[in-house]
Amino acid sequence: MTVSTRQSDPRDRDRHLDADSVERYRRDGYLAPIAVTDETEMAEHRARLDAIEAGRPGGRISPVHNVKIHLLAPYLWDLVRHPAVVDPVESLLGPDILCWAAGFFDKRPDSPQHVPWHQDATYWGLSAPEAVTAWIAFTPSTRANGCMRVSPGTHNAAFVHADTGDNTAMLPGREKVQVEVDEAHAVDIELRPGEMSLHDVLLVHGSRANSSAQRRCGLSIRYIPAHLTSTGPGRPTATLVRGRDHGHFDLEERPDATFGPQAIQRYHPVARRWMRAVMPNMGGGKRVEAKPS
Repeated sequence: MTVSTRQSDPRDRDRHLDADSVERYRRDGYLAPIAVTDETEMAEHRARLDAIEAGRPGGRISPVHNVKIHLLAPYLWDLVRHPAVVDPVESLLGPDILCWAAGFFDKRPDSPQHVPWHQDATYWGLSAPEAVTAWIAFTPSTRANGCMRVSPGTHNAAFVHADTGDNTAMLPGREKVQVEVDEAHAVDIELRPGEMSLHDVLLVHGSRANSSAQRRCGLSIRYIPAHLTSTGPGRPTATLVRGRDHGHFDLEERPDATFGPQAIQRYHPVARRWMRAVMPNMGGGKRVEAKPS
């Protein structure tokens, strides 16, 4: 099955979701596609990403820098806070919103890398499974190149996950949900460049390998309501994107320049604090508390 309903033009002044869209999200656990930018503007974003990669060792962004990539590039900081992204998220999470993490999921042509069926909340170490992931397409995201797939309605319970031991899995814990997923009813989230999907932190989702000659690349942004806290050791950081800070995280700063010296100096301690909060949850079977019924 492939999603086909398209949301409003990204130039609309108010991009909050209407009541029907919110109801569909609450029922299914996801919403897509939603317009963020037109393809011309996204091509400019893609060119900036290509320039960043060209200047990095091996022509790629390292996993270390991909935890909170918006802290290393001003244009990504601005995209994380863009009204076309945050307005729909506000409709789902409320007015006080933090960015918990942001990174690229990048599959090169004919790559075996894939994402097993999983739930985002499993290893995040947050006080409640209340979060929204925005996945913004930098390239076309299609069935052929390994677009995201979702299992509708699986977001009301938390499931045990385990390490697959598969190094082609693109998740830090190589985790896979330990329940059978109904492949016949899975939905392929096909997106044009500049469109995004939104999904619940407990929605079971994944993606297949890229069997095409076309790159598939998207920015995954993790938004949480500001009232949440971290259950891990230490005090991690987050980016205030809208509304009021509730004081549970140290707030992050906009980068001065793309991979600039000051941004990099600030980034590494921030990334270490995030990893300290997340890593204790990895290893062995893991389950998070389900949402209240």
